[in-house]
Amino acid sequence: MSSGSLPRPARFETWRLVSVYLVIFLAFAGLISRLITLQVVESSNWNISAVDNFTNEVSVPAARGIIYDRNGSVLARNLASYNVVITPAGLPDDESDIQRIYRELSELIDIPVGGPVTDETLAEAKLFAACVPGPGIGQLVALQDTLAPYSAVKIKCNVTEEVARIVQERSADWPGVTVEIEPIRDYPTGSLTATLVGFLGPIPASLEDELRARGFIPNRDKIGYAGVEASMQSILTGQNGLRVVQIDVAGQELRNLEPPIDPEPGHNVYLTIDTRLQAAAEASLIKDINFWNTYFDTVRISSGVVIAMNPKTGEILAMVSYPNYENNRFARIIPAYYYQQLSEDSRNPLLNNAISAEFPPGSVFKLSTATGAFNEGIVDADDIVFAPGQLLLCEKFNPNDPCTGTNTRPFVDHILEKKPEGFGPISFFQCIAFSSNVCFYKLGGGFEDEIPQGLGIERLRQYARALGYDQPSGIQLQGEADGLIPSPDWKRINTGENWSTGDTYIASVGQGYVLVTPLQVLMSGAAIANNGKLMQPTIIRDVTDGEGNQVEMWFNPEDFTVTDFQTPGSYQISPFVPNMKWDMTVTPMIEDYSCENGVCSLDEDNLKIVNPETIAAVRAGTRLAVTDPTFGTLYDLFNQFPIAVAGKTGTAEYCDDVARKAERCNFGAWPTHSWTLAYAPFEDPEIIVIAFAYNGGEGASVAGPIVARVIEAYFELKAIDIAQGNTPLGQ
Repeated sequence: MSSGSLPRPARFETWRLVSVYLVIFLAFAGLISRLITLQVVESSNWNISAVDNFTNEVSVPAARGIIYDRNGSVLARNLASYNVVITPAGLPDDESDIQRIYRELSELIDIPVGGPVTDETLAEAKLFAACVPGPGIGQLVALQDTLAPYSAVKIKCNVTEEVARIVQERSADWPGVTVEIEPIRDYPTGSLTATLVGFLGPIPASLEDELRARGFIPNRDKIGYAGVEASMQSILTGQNGLRVVQIDVAGQELRNLEPPIDPEPGHNVYLTIDTRLQAAAEASLIKDINFWNTYFDTVRISSGVVIAMNPKTGEILAMVSYPNYENNRFARIIPAYYYQQLSEDSRNPLLNNAISAEFPPGSVFKLSTATGAFNEGIVDADDIVFAPGQLLLCEKFNPNDPCTGTNTRPFVDHILEKKPEGFGPISFFQCIAFSSNVCFYKLGGGFEDEIPQGLGIERLRQYARALGYDQPSGIQLQGEADGLIPSPDWKRINTGENWSTGDTYIASVGQGYVLVTPLQVLMSGAAIANNGKLMQPTIIRDVTDGEGNQVEMWFNPEDFTVTDFQTPGSYQISPFVPNMKWDMTVTPMIEDYSCENGVCSLDEDNLKIVNPETIAAVRAGTRLAVTDPTFGTLYDLFNQFPIAVAGKTGTAEYCDDVARKAERCNFGAWPTHSWTLAYAPFEDPEIIVIAFAYNGGEGASVAGPIVARVIEAYFELKAIDIAQGNTPLGQ
C-alpha cells in the first residue's frame, strides 16, 4: 500500500448499541418499578409515616377521685403542686440574656446555674430524674434542648405558692420560664388511716405495657400501691383525655388535628370507717402499748390491731394496724431510705396486720369449739364437765397405740398457778365464761369415759370455717391472708407426721398449728353476736361521680375487680347494701359425721345446719363472761358498764422468728399474745370490737381495756350525733 492511501474505517458492531439501549431500558424500568412501589403499592405505609412525622398524641391526665370517710371527712385528695419549668425554645436568642435569667432564677429557687455545658456535664445530667438535686439550670435546659426544645423541663418542683407567684410576675422579664401546676396526692389524716387508704407510686416496669394500652403514661401517671388506693384503682383513676396535634420538625405544637377528648375524672369513694372512732381506737391501742412498755421498762408489746365492726351490716367502723407509716411522705416520690427503713422493720409497718398477718388465736378460738361441741351433742346445757388444774393425756398418733408412761402428756389450765385444783365441776356456759382450757381439751378431743369422743379436728375445722376461719373474707383490700385450720392430711404433708390426740387438744384452744388474722377472729364473734348470720365485711360505703351522684358498683373478691354490673361471686358495694355471706342456722354447711365399726368420717354429700339453740347457748356463755363475779374473764372490765356487753378473751402462746431471736421461746414459759373480743348491746348488737397486742400477755388485762375504751367511745360518739341531729354512728 502506498504511503498516500486513506485508512480503512472500523467495522460498526451492532451488539454494543443494543447493550447500551438495554442498560438504559433496565435502568428506567427499575426506576419506574420503584416509583410504582413507593407511590402505589406502599403508598398507605408512607402516608402513615408522613402523618406520624407531623402528628403527636398528647395525653391529658384525669383528676383522681377523692376518698372520704362515712361522714364526708376527706381522707385522700388532690392538691396543686407548683413546679418551676423552662422551655428551651422560649428563651431569648442572646446568650447574655439567658445567663441573666439563670442567675436571677437561681437566687430565687436556690438551684445552681451550673458551669459550662459540655458533653460530660450533659451525660451526668442524664443520670438524674426530674426535680432531683444535682445538675445546674444550664445543664438541665441544654439537655432538654437536644431532646425536645418546645417541651418544658422541670427545674425545681413543689415550690411555695409565693415563689410561684414571683415567677409568674417575672414572666415578661424571664421569657421561657413559667410555673407548671401538677396535682399531687394529699392525705389529711396521714398515718391514722394510712394502712386503709394506702398511697400512690410510679407505674412499675412489669405493668408498663398493660397500662400503656389502657391510656396510662409511665413516669407521669401513678397507681395505687396499698390500701383503697390500690384495691379501688380502676374506680379512682378515671380516664385520661387525648389531644391529637400537628407538630413541626422541632416538636412545636401547631394545631389540633382532631377534636380533643376531655379527661374523665375518677369516681369518689366513701369508706365505712368513722375517723373519730378510728382516732379513738388508735389512741387506746397506743396508750395501752406505751403503758405496758413503760411498766416493764422494755419494748414488750411491739405491735397491735384494733378493728370495730357493725355485726349486723359488716361495715368496718375502725381498723387500726400499729405501727403504721406516714403516707404523705410518698405523695411525690417514694423515698428509698424511708421505704427501706419500713421494709426492714420486723414489725412490718407496711402491712395491714388486721388482714395480712397470721397469729395463733388462743382462747378467742374456743367459740368455734364450743359451737361444734354443742351442735354435735357432745355437751348440752345441763351437762357438767370436771375441770381440774391439769389432766394427763395418753397421746396417740394411731388409734391402737398403747398407753405408756412415755406417751403421757400433761395439759394444764390457765388458772393452775392461782388455783391448783382448777375450776372443778363447771357447766358448758362456765366453760366459755371462765375460758377453761381443760374443759375445751375434753370437748375438742374427748377424755376417757367422761367424754368418750370429743369433737375431733375434722369437725372442728368444719365449724371454724362456718364462723369465717381458714379462708379470706373477701374484703376490698389487697393482701388478705387466709389463715390455717390444720387437718391430719395437712400435717402429714407439711411435717411428715401423723396427727395426734394432743394436736386436737391444743387446736381446740386455738394453739398449735392454728393461725388466724384479727379480721377472722372478729368475723367469728360477729357470727355469734348476729345469731348465726355472717355478714360480708366491707370498707366501701358508697361510690359517687364528680357531681355527687351515686354510682352502682359491684366487687368480685375472686378476681379482685370492681365493675358497674353484677358478676358471679360478686356483691354490691355501692350504694351500700348489707351482704350476708351465709346464715349457718339456715344454710346447711356442716358435713354429717358418722361412725361405723370404730371408723368415723365426714359425709360431704350430707350437710346440716348449726341449730339456733347452739348459737343461743354460745352467746349465753359470752354474756356470762361479763356477769359472773367469780371467774368471768370480762367481769372486771364491763360489770359496771351501762350497756350489756358480751365477749371472749384470749391469751395465745407463740414462738416465731422474733421470739427465737430474743431467746424468749422457753418451754413452759412461752411468750403470749393478747386478744379480747366483745360486742354490745348483748340483745341487739350494733358494734363488735377485737383488740390484739403482739407479745401483750394476758388478754383480759392488756387487750381488754382497749376494747372497753373503743366500745365506750362508740356509744359516746353515737350520743353526740343524736344530740346534734346527725345520722348516728353505725347507721
